[in-house]
Amino acid sequence: MYGPDLTFLGVPRCDLTDVDSFADADVVVVGAPFDGGTSHRPGTRFGPAAIRQACYLPHDGSRPSLALRVDALRDLRVVDAGDVEMFSGDIERSLGALESAVYAVARTGAIPVVLGGDHSIALPDATGVARHLGFGNVSLVHFDAHADTGDVEFGSLYGHGQPMRRLIESGAVRGDRFLQIGLRGYWPGPDTLEWMAGQRMRSYEMTEIVARGLDECLTEAGRIAVDGCAGVFLSVDVDVVDPGMAPGTGTPEPGGLTSRQLLDAVRRCCYELPVVGVEVVEVSPPYDQAEVTAYLGNRVVLEALSAIARRRRDAVTGGPPWDPTQPLLDGR
Repeated sequence: MYGPDLTFLGVPRCDLTDVDSFADADVVVVGAPFDGGTSHRPGTRFGPAAIRQACYLPHDGSRPSLALRVDALRDLRVVDAGDVEMFSGDIERSLGALESAVYAVARTGAIPVVLGGDHSIALPDATGVARHLGFGNVSLVHFDAHADTGDVEFGSLYGHGQPMRRLIESGAVRGDRFLQIGLRGYWPGPDTLEWMAGQRMRSYEMTEIVARGLDECLTEAGRIAVDGCAGVFLSVDVDVVDPGMAPGTGTPEPGGLTSRQLLDAVRRCCYELPVVGVEVVEVSPPYDQAEVTAYLGNRVVLEALSAIARRRRDAVTGGPPWDPTQPLLDGR
C-alpha cells in the first residue's frame, strides 16, 4: 500500500483470493501497513515495504544461512501475498481484514509471517492462527519493551498498547501461556500489573534477564510455551532492542537487548519450538537511521525462516540437533 510493490527478497507472489496460489506453501508473508493504533510516533505503515527490501544482496529469492546451512527461501516454499488493505482511520475494519487474511493462510497449514505495522496487529494475527488451531491451543512468545496489556486508551479498546489484553480476554491465547521477554521502563502502572498477575502471565523484565542470563530465561519460557499448547506464535516488536541499535520505532525505550541477542533468541525459538506464526512489528522508517532498524526487521524474518527450515530438515533426516558451539563443517 505504501511504497514499491515488492515481494520479500524476491520470493514469488501469491494471491489470498486464489487459494491455489498458496495451497502448497510452507510460509506466506503478509504485509500489514497499519499505524492507526500508535500512541506516540507514527510511520509503521511504511514498515512492510522497508522490511521487504532492506538487503544489500540481490532480490533473487535465495538466502543461504551461514550459521544453519540452509537456504530458507528455497528449502521452504515461501510466497508473498502483498499488503492487506488497512486504512488507518478505521481500526476495527482494518484489524478485521488482517485477521481474515491470516486465517486464510493458517487454515492451509502454512505459517503466516506478518510484517507490521504497529503492534495492534498482534490481536488479529494471533487470533487468525488460533481460529485454525483452536482458542487456547496457541501460546505466545512476545519480545517487547512494553507489556501491551492496557485496557482502554484514548477511549478505544484497540491500539498498540492493548492487543495482549484483548487476546487473553477473548480466549484466543491463555494468560498462563503468555511469555513476555525484554520488558523495561515506566509503563504499565500497578493496576495493569495486577491484572497481568491475575492472568498468570510470565514477564521477563530486562533486570531479570541481566541477572539470570537470556539463555536461561529462554529455556524456561520455552518449557512453559509448549506445555499443553499445539503451537507457538512469535511476536517481535523491534523496540525490544536498545534504541541505539533500533532507532526507527515509535516508542523507543533505552536499555534493551542488543540486535545480536534478539537474532540469536529468534533463531533459537524457531528451531526449538513448534512455531505456527510470526510477526515483526513497530519498524517506523521515518525515524530510522541508515535503515538499521529495517535491516534488523529483515534479518529477524530470515533468522526465523532459516531456523524453521533447519528444524524441519533435522526432523526428516533424524540427524543430531543443530549445535551453535560446533565449528562450521560441510553437511552440518
